[in-house]
Order: sequence, then C-alpha cells, then structure tokens
Amino acid sequence: MRRASAPRAALLSPLTTAGRADEVVHRVGKAIELGLLVDGEQLPTEVEFANQLGVSPMTLREALAILRRQGLVETRRGRTGGTFVRHPANPPVEEMAERLQAIPVSALRDLADEQLAVSGLSAKLAAERASRAGVRRLLTLVDQLASAGGLGARIRADSRFHIEVAIASQSERLTRLEINLQAETAGMLWLPYGTEPRLGDVVADHHAIATAIAEEDGEQARLLAERHVQRNLRRLTELHLLLAERGSTEGEIDS
Repeated sequence: MRRASAPRAALLSPLTTAGRADEVVHRVGKAIELGLLVDGEQLPTEVEFANQLGVSPMTLREALAILRRQGLVETRRGRTGGTFVRHPANPPVEEMAERLQAIPVSALRDLADEQLAVSGLSAKLAAERASRAGVRRLLTLVDQLASAGGLGARIRADSRFHIEVAIASQSERLTRLEINLQAETAGMLWLPYGTEPRLGDVVADHHAIATAIAEEDGEQARLLAERHVQRNLRRLTELHLLLAERGSTEGEIDS
C-alpha cells in the first residue's frame, strides 16, 4: 500500500493556499504526467476528491473542466461513469520549452545541486534498504523506458524510475523531495531540440543504478546516480541556451 499512497500524497495532499482551480490543475496534471495516476484510472467522486485536496466542489469542477480541455481526463456518463485519467501520448512540448527557457542558468544549477543530494543519497540508502520487490520494480521500469513508444511514455518511465529509487530508500522525506523535483523538471530533458538524449544511454544509466542497488553497493549506486544528474544538468543547460538563442532570433525576425 505504501508504494501506491506515498508518491501520490506529495501531489494530491490538501492545498496550503486558497484552493484555486489552477493549483488543482497543476497538482493533478503533474500526477498524471509522472504516471502517479494510472492511465484509465477512475478518480474519486467530486465530493471525495474535493475533500482530499481541501477545496470546494465548485473549484474542483472548474479544475476538472480545464483538465478535460487539456486531454488529461475524460468524463463518462451512466452507471459505470465517472472521471478517468488519460495519459497523453504527446505532452505539450512548447509549454515545457517555455518553462525551461524561463529558468535562469543559476536556478538550473541550484536544481541540480538539490537533485545531486536527493538522488545520490536515495540511491545509496536504496542499496542498503530496498526489498526484492523494490529492486524488481526498478528493473521493470528500466525495461519500460527501453520499450517506451512515445515522448509521453518516455517521460513517465524516466520520472517513475527516479521516484521508485527514492521509495526504495524507505525515506518519506527523500521520496517527497524527489517527487517535487520530478514535478518541476519532468519532460524537459526529452525536449526534441538540439542533440536529443539517446534513449539507449539513459536506459544504460538507469540499469547501472538499479544493478548497483540490487548488488547492495551503496557507494557505487550513489556515484552512478550523481553522474546521471550531472549529465542531465549539462543537457538542460545546453537546451536552455539553445532556446534562448532561438527566442532571440525569432525576436529579431519579428522586429
């Protein structure tokens, strides 16, 4: 049960703000994007879901209407009806690009510093604490990424792997931090600009981390996880500069 509830709790817990519809859209949308809500899964009733998120039913209905327009949920009528999750095959690339372009390079370094600390320690502790089921789950996610047929599937398998490493560490705090980091950066690494990341290289990184965890080699798992984060930082920095240059060129054309 912990595997199913702990990751969701970080994004689907009661809102700490005034309970605005856009915050609900962000939280639920991220849970879908990261694969924390399964494709085809039925969401709770409006009253139950509103209570879970700490918002009014009216606010939730407004948020669900936006999510429907975004193609992230669908509502069916009748006795077997309700609101169901839909995993998009093609996530909003331009939206992700705009989000990355808006992050200063210094903030990207700060994100990477936090990711280094969280991912490195999570991998080390996972090597010491992971159950056999947890290790099997990591290896399954490696296979899922290798066979992912579209951008959305790659993003979900990539993010879920890192979240599962944190879960395997059996640290709720590290798990919450990893989920928040994935929610902030998910998908940006896979933007189809510049030199795109080779799927085989990412799969090899994940497999090496999972193998070190399976072999209970904490220091190796930590080292591999940190190297993976550093490679990701280089990719994000290159993408950021490329997008900034593209934006500048487009601005000159418009003027």
